[in-house]
Amino acid sequence: MIEHLDLSSAVADQPDPVLFATVSGAHLYGFPSRDSDVDLRGAHLLPVDALIGLRDAEETRSRMWLRGGVEMDLVTHDLRKFVRLMLRRNGYVLEQLLSPLVVRTSGLHAELAALAPDVVTTHHAHHYRGFACTQWRLFEKNGELKSLLYTFRALLTGIHLMRSGEVVAHLPTLCETVGEAPAYLRELIAAKAEAEHGPADGTDRERLRADVEALHAALDAAQAASALPGAVTGAHDALHDLVVRARLGQGVQG
Repeated sequence: MIEHLDLSSAVADQPDPVLFATVSGAHLYGFPSRDSDVDLRGAHLLPVDALIGLRDAEETRSRMWLRGGVEMDLVTHDLRKFVRLMLRRNGYVLEQLLSPLVVRTSGLHAELAALAPDVVTTHHAHHYRGFACTQWRLFEKNGELKSLLYTFRALLTGIHLMRSGEVVAHLPTLCETVGEAPAYLRELIAAKAEAEHGPADGTDRERLRADVEALHAALDAAQAASALPGAVTGAHDALHDLVVRARLGQGVQG
């Protein structure tokens, strides 16, 4: 799907250093389609004068373009904003940070990834529960496989995270590691490969609803029994020091 694309050049012309960029979205989740776009996510580092002057800082940058007939979508946050999102129980940024599909990396990327386990709490279950509900409502409206697979992916990621403390966004892997994963998900993943917005034809809506409700119950139980902490503690100071050090120009090398 993305093997033929030169993704490294996609982040080469950014105005400020890109500390890391990874592939997110359907490619990370393990169910890309032939016509899937490529979601690139990461963090950039603004210079000090961009933050202390009168102009509004570009804490978030977004760019969309076509390359080789494929839609590319690049979104990066300034390091400080990215770290604040990490501390707000945001599962998305942890998935982006820990994505194995790395386009650009650096020493600071490695340091951030090493600190990621220290920001995971039981409250991350709320993130995945909420995302699953949103995608299920969307599925009920559009009937697309994409929304359905996003629903299952979010619930299974949340369950696995509560049980193991490990962020896994790859649905085929979750089908192997989470016992409650419905066996038919593998067939749905294969069907999704044909079209990004293909319909979930032939699915039993009542069975799907029952399985989604069962996974919600499994997520609730996993959260209640989780050994994860209820709040972030020591990671605040380490992440603060990392941001300050990066802003002062130390440790930015690739």
